Amino acid sequence: MVLLQANLDDMNPEFSSYVMDRLFEAGANDVYWIPIIMKRGRPGMMLNVLAAADKLERMEAIVFAETTTLGLRYLKADVHRLGRQFAKVETEWGPITVKLGFHNGELVQMAPEFKECEAAAKRHGVPLKRVYEQVRRNYAEDK
Repeated sequence: MVLLQANLDDMNPEFSSYVMDRLFEAGANDVYWIPIIMKRGRPGMMLNVLAAADKLERMEAIVFAETTTLGLRYLKADVHRLGRQFAKVETEWGPITVKLGFHNGELVQMAPEFKECEAAAKRHGVPLKRVYEQVRRNYAEDK
């Protein structure tokens, strides 16, 4: 994995979500922005893109085309990912997928799929928080 970084102080910040979407669509594993203070006290943003080495050219092309940066930094990144499984949890608003994370065979993380929870909340006119709570509770009870 490679972490690409670019510091930007002259780009319209409204473009940042568009840039993120383009990078994710091109196969980036993660994309995030960090607010920074640059030389002469100027506020800026640091773009961080985590991607497989074989996707580097695509990531570079997008960053140079869509941002105002004149250069990129590259850092080798080692990652440790939890083993993952997916399960369905029944709720009063229909089934919701949960992502399960395992470390050394032990379940250590459980996260409802946001987009499915969001869709259920909108479709049924209930708070998103209520959907999340029911998914977590039902998963724990069914375990």
